[in-house]
Amino acid sequence: MIDKHVVFLGIGSNLGDRQANISTAVSLIGKRVGDVVKCSSPFFSKPWGFESKNDFVNVVVACSTSLAPLQLLKVTQGIERDMGRKKKTDGRYHDRIIDIDILIYDDLHVDYPNLKIPHPLMKQRDFVMVPLQEIL
Repeated sequence: MIDKHVVFLGIGSNLGDRQANISTAVSLIGKRVGDVVKCSSPFFSKPWGFESKNDFVNVVVACSTSLAPLQLLKVTQGIERDMGRKKKTDGRYHDRIIDIDILIYDDLHVDYPNLKIPHPLMKQRDFVMVPLQEIL
């Protein structure tokens, strides 16, 4: 029997057809991560942590997955790349076609150099907390 885990992912886009980008990401998450059991309403926000004229559309999804945390990170980063996301190189925030953050994974606490769960900045971000509270 395969163990299933409940994960919450934050998804954002501020380039191109933002809502279509979100829909595509949710669809790919359903195919590659696991069943999407809930999806929040879109949340519209200004960029956080950088200046841009491009506002964001954000959602939070709840998924049921058998992937381990690092596998989940690899899969979500693959979805970002497949959708045209450029590699993060300088540690600063930029406009992006898609961004997928792992917010919560069951009640697990992870502290790896490339992955921290729960997401350490989520409580500071209305664009995460409002949609997350909607689907909890």
